[in-house]
Amino acid sequence: MKVCVLGAGAWGTALAVNAGERHAVTLWARDAVQATAMAEASENARYLPGIVLPPSLAVAGGAAAVAIKGADLVIVATPMAALREQLAQLHDCAVPVAWLCKGVEAIQSSVHAFGLLPHEIQQQAAPALQAGALSGPSFALEVAQGRPTALVAASAHAVVRDTLVEAFHGPSLRVYANDDLIGVEVGGAVKNVLAIATGLCDGLSLGLNARAALVTRGLAEMTRFGLALGARADTFMGLSGLGDLVLTSTGDLSRNRKVGLLLAQGRTLAQAVESLGHVAEGVYCARTVLQRARMLGVEMPITEGVVALLDGHMRPTEAVAALMGRDPAAEIA
Repeated sequence: MKVCVLGAGAWGTALAVNAGERHAVTLWARDAVQATAMAEASENARYLPGIVLPPSLAVAGGAAAVAIKGADLVIVATPMAALREQLAQLHDCAVPVAWLCKGVEAIQSSVHAFGLLPHEIQQQAAPALQAGALSGPSFALEVAQGRPTALVAASAHAVVRDTLVEAFHGPSLRVYANDDLIGVEVGGAVKNVLAIATGLCDGLSLGLNARAALVTRGLAEMTRFGLALGARADTFMGLSGLGDLVLTSTGDLSRNRKVGLLLAQGRTLAQAVESLGHVAEGVYCARTVLQRARMLGVEMPITEGVVALLDGHMRPTEAVAALMGRDPAAEIA
């Protein structure tokens, strides 16, 4: 199989390295200078330093249209902010396409009144594509190192799910198929917001009881939001729901968790984001998730607290006090 990965960030590079052990893989970088440097050094020094690119992995720059020629599968490994543009360029692609980004698009114009999930962007930018998402609990570094990982291939199209499984299922990656694309995308987006909250909780040394409560109630919040959008409840008990939430909320490699930790230490949001050197999608999608939830009539108190914190309307201790001061309620609500 021939696989083309568009985007040479940490996650795109990690998947290309992993799949390159079994398939012919091309890793395309938007920046031609970066592509040349990676090819010469056999390493993505900016995003995955120390990981050697296998000889079978081709690194390309230039036009993306050239890179995808002859591919059996195209992976879009851009951040959410660049997904619309990349999908528009692939509007007539005849092979399965899948994106890796997890989040919600910022509002673009008055054409729609809320941020869109990736599949909704695709319906606008490239409606003829057979497309889906590759998601689940995964840190790029561990995938590149060949450590055991389980992912979800999500799409309404069986050919997309099957192609993703064929491309990435291997000795260190187990790939499960799921046709609930909405649920998988909601899990991938909301867990980033909740991870900021959990990082804040740990940064304030509130204890393991508080962390467990936050993750559990966060899962309920995520599920309510997903069900209102048409997802299935069981998806949130799987890899792209509970699995990704636990990993991103507790793992030391989580950028979104790190944002919460830094805010708890008194850093400003700008300082926290700048120190990462990578995109923390939760920072960019928290407001749009909350806005859409309000339009749907879905209560998301943890997300509300995160947004208030990011917008500077609350200090870390005030955000915690607001959550703990809520009126009593039934657990299943």
